[in-house]
Amino acid sequence: MGTAGKALKQILETYGISQNRLAVEMGISRGTVHNWVQEKKDPVAESVLAIAEGLEKINEAAAKEFLTLYLGRFAEGDAEE
Repeated sequence: MGTAGKALKQILETYGISQNRLAVEMGISRGTVHNWVQEKKDPVAESVLAIAEGLEKINEAAAKEFLTLYLGRFAEGDAEE
C-alpha cells in the first residue's frame, strides 16, 4: 500500500500545503486526506485524479510533481510503445 500516499505526503511537506487545505479544495474530509498520507488507505483511481485537481487549485507545480511521483516514468512520456 501507499504509492499515492507517499507521493502525497512528500508533496504536502515540500510545498507547505496542509491536509486540511487540500481537503477543503477537494470538498472531502480532512480525515480522508490524513488516511491517504498515513497510508492507512489508498485512494481509488478517481481520487488520484481529484487529488491532482485539488493540488492544481493550490499550486500547479505541486500537482504536476504529485503525478510525476505517483506515475513515475509514465508521467514523463517514457512509456514503451
